[in-house]
Amino acid sequence: MQYGVATAPISAAGLIAGFGVAVASGSRALGGVVLACCGLFCIAIWLRRDGRGIAVRLTVIGLLAFALSHVLGLVIGAWPAVLVAALATATACWRLSDVHRERRGARA
Repeated sequence: MQYGVATAPISAAGLIAGFGVAVASGSRALGGVVLACCGLFCIAIWLRRDGRGIAVRLTVIGLLAFALSHVLGLVIGAWPAVLVAALATATACWRLSDVHRERRGARA
């Protein structure tokens, strides 16, 4: 697996695509599978590149963003809430992991 892979776009795409699949198919479970696949891919990268601490922190951030998007959706609408959650998750991924990817990959 490449250490230089940026996880910010993968995490954001997982939230957006997962919701899109759920809406388009009418199956929340199918959307959850899309979200889970992207999330597990990111977790695998973080564990190898950044270690358990960063992987746990980013996983918790992603899960919280997913959960809070449901609450936020009641206020601003579903799609805007998903986009806000995706932006927040991607920002955290970039700041805590991706910005350091070349340096950390060189050490491994």
